[in-house]
Amino acid sequence: MARIIGLTGGIASGKSTVTSYLREKGYPVIDADRVVHDLQAPGGELYQALVEHFGTEILLDTGDLNRPALAERIFSSQKEIVWSNQVQGEMIRKALERERDRLAASEEIFFMDIPLLIEQDYQDWFDQVWLVYVTEDTQLQRLMERNALTEVQARDRLAAQMSLEEKKALVDLVIDNNSKRDHLYQQIDKGLEQIERR
Repeated sequence: MARIIGLTGGIASGKSTVTSYLREKGYPVIDADRVVHDLQAPGGELYQALVEHFGTEILLDTGDLNRPALAERIFSSQKEIVWSNQVQGEMIRKALERERDRLAASEEIFFMDIPLLIEQDYQDWFDQVWLVYVTEDTQLQRLMERNALTEVQARDRLAAQMSLEEKKALVDLVIDNNSKRDHLYQQIDKGLEQIERR
């Protein structure tokens, strides 16, 4: 029986550093963002649904999705937001489920990196949920640097997500990513040891 660990965090919390380290250690990681990207690529299931619903105005000349135009259409009304959450949410969940079942057939332990794991209610899929945590100040600073945003823009993005403070109470392991990388790796190693022992 495979043990599946859910990994979550927030924007600019350092999840990709954690997933890179886990892969280096030989653990497979399913990346939800990658799965969504594949679904939204031309010919993908989600791509078809979006074009059918919104029409070809959401496409670039290359045939790829014009993401800003798509976002504008989705956020233009509450009705479109509800439609998007329902349709995209369902397709993404099914695709992640297929990936999960495929790996569960061959792997003893693997991870699933899902940014909205708690918000979209995926907790019951996992033996444990790990949170990559940073303080709001660190998150703000990193986000401004990484995405070249003003403080106002960065705060808006953070406000659109459930805070990492709130998430702390809902997970099995909090990985503190506020200090040096060595410290981060030590915490991951400790978490891995506990899983391996079970």
